[in-house]
Amino acid sequence: MSEQRPIRVLIVDDHSMVRRGLATILKIKPDLQLAGEAGNGREAVELCARLQPDVVLMDLMMPEMSGAAATATIRTQWPQVQVIALTSFQEKELVRDALRAGAIGYLLKNVSADDLAAAIREAHAGRSTLAPEAIQALIQLEPPPRMPEQDVTAAYDLTPREQEVLILMIEGLTNPDIAERLVVSRSTAKAHVSNILSKMGVSNRAEAIALALQHKPSARS
Repeated sequence: MSEQRPIRVLIVDDHSMVRRGLATILKIKPDLQLAGEAGNGREAVELCARLQPDVVLMDLMMPEMSGAAATATIRTQWPQVQVIALTSFQEKELVRDALRAGAIGYLLKNVSADDLAAAIREAHAGRSTLAPEAIQALIQLEPPPRMPEQDVTAAYDLTPREQEVLILMIEGLTNPDIAERLVVSRSTAKAHVSNILSKMGVSNRAEAIALALQHKPSARS
């Protein structure tokens, strides 16, 4: 029985020191492997064509081609390649652009080695990881969280109560917090969350939040 091959990771960042640090993390994790390095988005697309990595760690602010543009191109041409946005910035627009471009995760560069490795594994399995700061960046400039009822409800057939629960999930509340806020039992809150994940076709809260926020209409002019 052959050993499972390591997850091949392409690092994309215009700073060589950052690439070196990320490469070091990959080298100490036996199930991860450095597939290559790129200094900008255009190089990333070219290397994806040649190397076919499993996961790309993508900086967003780069010359030649932005991380979001490179992510969109990679996800269109090689949908099996997962992209994690890895950046120093948490501005709402950057987060949203990265997710809309097809990034499965969004992490800040101060992430620990273990958390980064875990996010790479999750991405390879098709599961999302969003830094708490990224979620906050998506909602901090909005008025008190109000979901676009017609969009989310129509898309996922959420009941009014499930929509309430989704709003609280976006606020960052845990199941016990949701139970307390809605004055229901913890098992009821957990059931609502499970129903939401099932209806939205996602496997965890981060994916549900990301998907719901992607459905938010752009700000009215």
